[in-house]
Amino acid sequence: MESNRLISSNKNYLQILNAKTIVIKIGSSILIDPKKNILKNKWLNSLLDEIAFLKKNGKNIIIVSSGSIALGKSVLNLSSNKLKLDESQASAAIGQIKLAQAYDLILKKYNIYTAQILLTSDDSQNRRRYLNIRSTFKSLLKMGVIPIVNENDTVATEEIKFGDNDRLAAQVALITEANLLILLSDIDGLYDKDPNINPDAKHLALIKEVTRKMLNMASQTTSENSKGGMVTKLEAAKIAMNGGCEMIIANGLKKFPISNFIFEAGKYTRFIPKSDVKTLRKQWILSIKTKGKLKIDKGAIKALMNHKSLLPAGVIESFGNFERGDAVEIISKNNEKIGQGLSGYSSFDVLQIKGCKTNEIEKKLGHPGRVAMIHTDDLVLI
Repeated sequence: MESNRLISSNKNYLQILNAKTIVIKIGSSILIDPKKNILKNKWLNSLLDEIAFLKKNGKNIIIVSSGSIALGKSVLNLSSNKLKLDESQASAAIGQIKLAQAYDLILKKYNIYTAQILLTSDDSQNRRRYLNIRSTFKSLLKMGVIPIVNENDTVATEEIKFGDNDRLAAQVALITEANLLILLSDIDGLYDKDPNINPDAKHLALIKEVTRKMLNMASQTTSENSKGGMVTKLEAAKIAMNGGCEMIIANGLKKFPISNFIFEAGKYTRFIPKSDVKTLRKQWILSIKTKGKLKIDKGAIKALMNHKSLLPAGVIESFGNFERGDAVEIISKNNEKIGQGLSGYSSFDVLQIKGCKTNEIEKKLGHPGRVAMIHTDDLVLI
């Protein structure tokens, strides 16, 4: 297959080779034929061939895809570029089915299943919803499924919209603790000035900090396709970098876009964070004000030292009033602080299941529960 071109000793491949979880954002401009508002099927097949190859080689892949509104417009015969809110929402509702179906049908050829996840900004700002989303992503990736993500345009209004799938992709990268975010678009990265009107514009290959000067420069572009587009990409870069995730802006117009931007000497811009995602996540968890305490036994302490999750069976006592997703201290029998983490249960539920074995949780709560009291990914030992 053409994706075998990804097998190379080329040093630029290391940025993908070293990434365990990769978020790939696909812009409408490269996915949809603008004249007919239909999918570019040959292009999509080529990309998913590459993604299947990466998946086969142990990568977790998440796709953030635009295109639902454009596809819905073609079904509804809406020709205007400026749709009313209800027309956009109706188009998204129809187009999302076509979009998800296209990914599903192609990836089935590689025995890869897909799942649809639609988000609004409210979902990532509410801690309980954030944890639910994160848990769903982790479960899907563990099962070998590729999530197909889009903004929930059928319900999102101006107050709750991410506003652009670049920023949505960056938020998804943080939620899933991705190592790499790739924005495939119709541009090959960042320039020091608008290349459409400045032939001497210099391409910037490596960025370690998104500055106010860069944002001002991007907002002053006169290109119809780039205006606003590069600003949101830089804002996405700030989100990703602040979360410890590397980001790449690459031109994805050609078939086999990942191979092209890595091996065909194409231009692209890398945004390198100062710290990795795990370090920053630990700092974040430790910075949250705790709302309770969990006293645990020696067996649980030993399990935590071996990078295991805290299970209900190891919890002796619970103190404080907290909800699922709140930060709690983890203490020993001698009241020594061992660590801090995000609770998978409310304090009320903890009182019901503390000391219980996993197979006893459902009986105690009256409904199925989560295995972990605090998942190892949500826990920092001191």
